[in-house]
Amino acid sequence: MHEPIKMLRIKKLDIFIVKSFMMLFVGTFFICLFIFMMQFLWRYVDELVGKGLEMSVMAQFFFYSALTLVPVSLPLAVLLASLITFGNFGERYELLAMKAAGISLLKIMRPLVFFVCGLVGISFYFQNVVGPIAQAKLGTLILSMKQKSPELDIPEGVFYSEIPDYNLKIAKKNRKTGMLYDVLIYDLKEGFEKARVIYADSGRLEMTADKQHLWLHLYSGDLFENLKAQSMKSQNVPYRRESFREKHTIIEFDSDFNMVDGDIMGRQSSAKDMAQLQSSIDSMKVLGDSIGRQYYKEVAEGNFRASYGLTKEDTAKIEKADIQEYNVDSLYEVSPLMQKQKVISSAVSRAENMASDLTFKSYTMETNDYAIRKHKTEWHKKITISLSCLLFFFIGAPLGGIIRKGGLGMPVIVSVLVFIIYYIIDNTGYKMARDGKWIVWMGMWTSSAVLAPLGIFLTYKSNKDSVVLNADAYVNWFKKVLGIRSVRHLFKKEVIINDPDYERIPGDLESLTAECRAYITKNRLTKAPNYFKLWMSTEKDDEVMAINEKLEVLVEEMSNTKSATLIGALNNYPVIPVSAHIRPFHIYWLNLVAGIIFPVGLFFYFRIWAFRIRLDKDMERIIKNNEQVQFIIQKINK
Repeated sequence: MHEPIKMLRIKKLDIFIVKSFMMLFVGTFFICLFIFMMQFLWRYVDELVGKGLEMSVMAQFFFYSALTLVPVSLPLAVLLASLITFGNFGERYELLAMKAAGISLLKIMRPLVFFVCGLVGISFYFQNVVGPIAQAKLGTLILSMKQKSPELDIPEGVFYSEIPDYNLKIAKKNRKTGMLYDVLIYDLKEGFEKARVIYADSGRLEMTADKQHLWLHLYSGDLFENLKAQSMKSQNVPYRRESFREKHTIIEFDSDFNMVDGDIMGRQSSAKDMAQLQSSIDSMKVLGDSIGRQYYKEVAEGNFRASYGLTKEDTAKIEKADIQEYNVDSLYEVSPLMQKQKVISSAVSRAENMASDLTFKSYTMETNDYAIRKHKTEWHKKITISLSCLLFFFIGAPLGGIIRKGGLGMPVIVSVLVFIIYYIIDNTGYKMARDGKWIVWMGMWTSSAVLAPLGIFLTYKSNKDSVVLNADAYVNWFKKVLGIRSVRHLFKKEVIINDPDYERIPGDLESLTAECRAYITKNRLTKAPNYFKLWMSTEKDDEVMAINEKLEVLVEEMSNTKSATLIGALNNYPVIPVSAHIRPFHIYWLNLVAGIIFPVGLFFYFRIWAFRIRLDKDMERIIKNNEQVQFIIQKINK
């Protein structure tokens, strides 16, 4: 009877968790997509501004860019949504209620794991099917936008050089009528040496109906033209001057948007799916092997083959000759000057030709290897980016459960930090793999290899309700390392069940004072400890532990007092670190290693000595405070 009800509750809980995650995921996904699109748009703002692109072209640009950025936006959206979702659960104590009902964190995460696995499949589909098509279309569109001539918008007071073969400067323009005033034009169609300079009082530029030409109208001006080419050394160059009332000129200016051939971008590695990438890699490997064997054969033939300018007869003679039978230096010395120059010139020429040939061969092989690595990195990227959705979920969900902060404050900061670390590692691995410094699979999977253990660790800690991200735990650890101890903060209790036994406590304080004095006399804490004996000792300081335990019991009992004066005196008791004045480690061999490594041992030695001196002062402080507390208790008893 109870089993179906239990199953029904779990099903409703799964629906509630998925619904909570879905609402946040949709919002964070579009936010992340918008951010990445703005960053992408900033890279190509120069190709978009001032070119008069039609709305259909702009719509295509944003549509294809959004499709290519979907796989990158999904992991960050999953990380942010999972952090906020489980942070909200923790902040509203819903996560605590689920765990109190006997549901572990892994069971709470289970429905979302299936959902995120579906996102992994969607991301892979975009990477392998939609992405290559969108990347080819987007690349073709960007290349076409780069080649489009800018829209005609001539600024005032500066030279405008976007019209081919013309430099134009105007002092002022009327935007309503289109009139330009004080027009200065440099016509460079026939080259800089035969430049024509035109100055006009006013003018106007109009675009023809076919948008292939500009119609230039000039009024009341002069034209200056050189009659022969002018060089840097020319002093007197004849020129022609022409004054005009009106002058009309047609200038070629193609402002239409023309789409380039899409096959250009289709050959890029980012515009191929995994099957095409593998096929291209196999083809390039076969091509590289065949070219490499041919290059090896050519180099193995030596420097005296026919391709280096020697005839077959000369090559045969050189191959048969034994260089040891000739004294090359003496032959060179007895040669005439012309022959020496000829030999040196020939040697230099052949060396340069050989170096150039080897450089070309090396460049060819490196280019082919680079293309292979580029295709391999793209092949691995389609898997790693898709898988990062699941890895980010196993980081975000446990982190949200540990931090227990919802909203867009702490989760956004943590998400950005985690994503920046991932991006740096992933980008570094990608560049190392692409440039051939690392093995391709190792470079591309480095980020996943870092994220996976982190996700496992956080999931384990969150499932065990660990304080791995509790700031107080780290603060206390640093205080312990640096020797900064806590101070007592006792307050007067509103409800007291058992009053202190004021008749017995003074005797206990006298006993505690005697134990402290005996400990000071026996251990001589202010004296420097023996360096060698310190590391070999394995005994615990049971006396300090007993004194501290007795002190804490008395303080706990006396804290039930109604006297504010006694509470203030209790706050003066020190908090004793019972093991700071002895060996630093509980393991014997670690103490020996610390003592042998002299700088490390010296640091711990002086630290322990400082804690011994402080312990001596604490004992004196306890003795003095005991007397004050005894005096206060006497007043209370009266």
